[in-house]
Amino acid sequence: MSDWVAYLKEAVAAGPAAMVSILATEGSTPREAGVRMIVGADRVWGTIGGGNLEFQAIAQARAALALPPGAWRVQDYPLGPLLGQCCGGRVRLLVEHLDPAGLAWTGDARDGRLLVSHFLPGAVERSVRDDGSADRPPARGQSIEAGGVILERIGPPRSPLLVFGAGHVGTAIAKAATGLPFTLAWFDSRPDAAGPVCLASDDLLALARQAAPEAAILILTHDHALDYQLVRAAIEGSAGFIGLIGSRTKRARFVSRLRRDAPDADATRIVCPIGLPSIAGKEPEVIAISTLAQLLSLRA
Repeated sequence: MSDWVAYLKEAVAAGPAAMVSILATEGSTPREAGVRMIVGADRVWGTIGGGNLEFQAIAQARAALALPPGAWRVQDYPLGPLLGQCCGGRVRLLVEHLDPAGLAWTGDARDGRLLVSHFLPGAVERSVRDDGSADRPPARGQSIEAGGVILERIGPPRSPLLVFGAGHVGTAIAKAATGLPFTLAWFDSRPDAAGPVCLASDDLLALARQAAPEAAILILTHDHALDYQLVRAAIEGSAGFIGLIGSRTKRARFVSRLRRDAPDADATRIVCPIGLPSIAGKEPEVIAISTLAQLLSLRA
């Protein structure tokens, strides 16, 4: 679930709270539309980017706590000399005093579902539904007035990430992927492996073969023979990224074998070694950060 939904529940349980939402941005800004921050009387959950913008937003949120629960207002901030920030862009914020009686929708909130915000005089009514039932595309950043509606996806857009292997590097990648815009699926064939889902080799191969075009696959098992089978299965499928742990020598051997076993396979899709070439180091944590940075650069 998106962090802000969890923050919201925690904050309201602790006492009166306000929510600051970025509705729209223009030009260079610290954060993007859809980001939220929850503000209590003496604590803040999350961030809208820091700096004087956030300082002013926190002050406005605490001022909103003096208003009736449900009250909301929209404010525009140019990120220039008046705020002491040189970003040069503009940010439109929604500040609302959260009404604990209007938070039933949080029980249905899940990443990927659609959040519907209906702006009424003195209240923002929200509900959650699957986007298959939406009668309009999700939208963020439109102007808001009483009677307006915003539909938005809960959570950031996420890319499927299939990690095969629970060795030192696989474990480091699974740990470092927390909080990043990936939907992690982590597998190993060993029953005693801690953390991943344990599956038989045939099931692992089927997953690699069936991966979606937007998915990234990382192959880092304890067994070179299984690595090869997974590479071959992945190439038979449509995954957008096929990463293999190892050296250029390992890649050359796998490519040579593929040309013999599967002449039609597109071996150019194999990325090995994995990670950004500019980041040196063979420690599992370094490889993990380098590989995830590589995947993030491809998303961009």
